[in-house]
Amino acid sequence: MRKTRSLEQWRNIIEEQQASDLTITEFCHQHALSKTSFYAARSKLNTESSRFVQAKVTKHVAPTEQQQQQLIMVTIGSVKISLPPTMPVAYLSQLLRELAL
Repeated sequence: MRKTRSLEQWRNIIEEQQASDLTITEFCHQHALSKTSFYAARSKLNTESSRFVQAKVTKHVAPTEQQQQQLIMVTIGSVKISLPPTMPVAYLSQLLRELAL
């Protein structure tokens, strides 16, 4: 019987596969997934989110008073930008959206 999954469910499945050390074929076999469905969902999600840059937190650090005074450094490709720590979140969000285009 065919099981219908939402795009959010597929997003979670695809992220789980990427985090595993398994190939797509091995992952699909272990989780009883169709490779065709997996690739179709991945393609659809990539098309929908191709304008966004996926960020990954590599280390959580509690800021010290000295760190709170440091600049925010943003690097996307060959573009490097230094921003004051008081930068409004809305402005930073818009800037990142524009740079990702």
